[in-house]
Amino acid sequence: MKQFQILYKDDEGFLEKLKEIKQWQTANSAYVTLFRIYSEDMDLEHIRHICDCLDDEMPDALYLGCTTNANIMDGALSDAKIILTCTIFEYETTQAQILQFPFSEETAAEDVAELREYCDANPWVQAVEMHATIMDMSMMEFCNEMSLLREDVQVFGGGAFNPDMDDETAFVFSKGNGFLEHGIIFLMLGGKDFHTYSTFISGWKPLKRKFTVTKADREILYELDGKPALDVYRRFLNINRNDRFFSNTLEFPLFLEHGDVNILRCPLAANDDDSLVMSSDMQEEAIVRLAYGDPETILASIREDGQKIADFRPEVIQTFSCAARKAFWGDENISDETILFNSVAPTTGFYTHGEFLRMGADMLNFNVTLVIVAMREGDMPEAGSKVDIAQAQIDNDNEKIPIIRRFVSFIEASTTELEEMNMRLALSSVTDGLTRLYNRAEIERKIRSVLDKRQNQKTDNNISLIMLDIDNFKKVNDIYGHKEGDHVIQALSDVLRNATTGVHSCFLGRWGGEEFMVLLSDSNADDAAVLAEKIRLEFASVSYETAGCQTVSIGVTQAKDESADALYNRVDKALYMAKAAGKNQVVRLD
Repeated sequence: MKQFQILYKDDEGFLEKLKEIKQWQTANSAYVTLFRIYSEDMDLEHIRHICDCLDDEMPDALYLGCTTNANIMDGALSDAKIILTCTIFEYETTQAQILQFPFSEETAAEDVAELREYCDANPWVQAVEMHATIMDMSMMEFCNEMSLLREDVQVFGGGAFNPDMDDETAFVFSKGNGFLEHGIIFLMLGGKDFHTYSTFISGWKPLKRKFTVTKADREILYELDGKPALDVYRRFLNINRNDRFFSNTLEFPLFLEHGDVNILRCPLAANDDDSLVMSSDMQEEAIVRLAYGDPETILASIREDGQKIADFRPEVIQTFSCAARKAFWGDENISDETILFNSVAPTTGFYTHGEFLRMGADMLNFNVTLVIVAMREGDMPEAGSKVDIAQAQIDNDNEKIPIIRRFVSFIEASTTELEEMNMRLALSSVTDGLTRLYNRAEIERKIRSVLDKRQNQKTDNNISLIMLDIDNFKKVNDIYGHKEGDHVIQALSDVLRNATTGVHSCFLGRWGGEEFMVLLSDSNADDAAVLAEKIRLEFASVSYETAGCQTVSIGVTQAKDESADALYNRVDKALYMAKAAGKNQVVRLD
């Protein structure tokens, strides 16, 4: 695989470069020649003239392209308005084909159906590169349809754009298919000697605090946790609705959880009702978190993930980088995150309106993300020096850590401590300190809850209750002391835990003093009586250093269509009957 890069300035230089390419083709193996054309120049006549030159000078070559926010050449932001890359495939087995369709939400399913049909009929297809105009479109249905594509096919690409981010005009075009303001191009690549590896890098890091999307419609995010979405930015970051809203939120976009993948979504604007215009669709019930980005954190991620690209040993690298990343970095520094790849292989691409990458079967629509595609022909070379991306890493000693990272580390550590404290407080409010079982209030709440659920849902599941009382417990305290009495109570709680291990829908609680309650929300009285006898025998077998062996009396009953108080009274009566009958026994009362 051989690549030529062309910065288009005038016809003379362009034609001279085409002559050089044709001379190389004559001297070397060249089976498929593919041009990608990326243009910040929105003058379609200018782009059409370049396409006509290609048709005249190299009639067998394929070409495709789109309008862009900016272009990447030699791994850096290009100052040329139009760039071309010519990729020549040197293996006879490598194939390429282009499909172009009008594209809208209404035609998306039909477009993808034709792509799927083509891929199914042509098993050589290994990868699909796409360019599309997606302004003001919901891509949810499109991504769902693309996820049905043959599972071994990689998909990657980007949305066509305009150098003016506020201008929605964009175009795609390809050989023999003309220009479409609302269109999509699929470039199919493959063959037994063609290899590709694709991945994505964001570099932004999620904070711990999670929010639930409670109201959204397409790209409009109305509510998080039942409150206006803008409240999150106003409350936590002091970002308000003003002219600098986009640039401020760009440092703190939202991470949307999609399985094991975090997808960035950037707020573009805030509406008068405090809803947010997001960079892509938001789904209700989705979990999101604020994310933060600083240059060193982003570059560290690029170096780490970039090594996987280097290890693939590509011959060319294609990049699809979000225009929002360029806005974040600024033109002076944006090349810092792509220039490293050019040390691995010739790196080109463009700044997009949305990035696409298929991960497993799922087709994902990213924002504020860098999608990287590495390609080569033939097996991975065994000889030759291997690029180590880590060698380019800047020394990150403590003196160079940006203040935002120090601040985030403090916030994350504080948040973790607060969460742990809240968990301990929540646990202490429902558990008994001595036994670590539910306390009286909580076990009573659970009993009432399961009774109410059965009544409201009119289910016929069996609910049983076991009440235990340690026999002659006052003598234990009086003779051996309260410390030994505590040991006996703790031992009974351990017996209850062990005896009920594996029992479905079982809840244990300390009712008070030496009394305990076992709630079985899916067991009948027969099963409860068997469990109660098991508990009685296991506890009687425990011997204490000073108090020796102790026993329990147990009452068992099954709930009827009755109140919780009536159930308590009956199980308490069963326990009283066990005591009156001589203790250390189980009495069942129906």
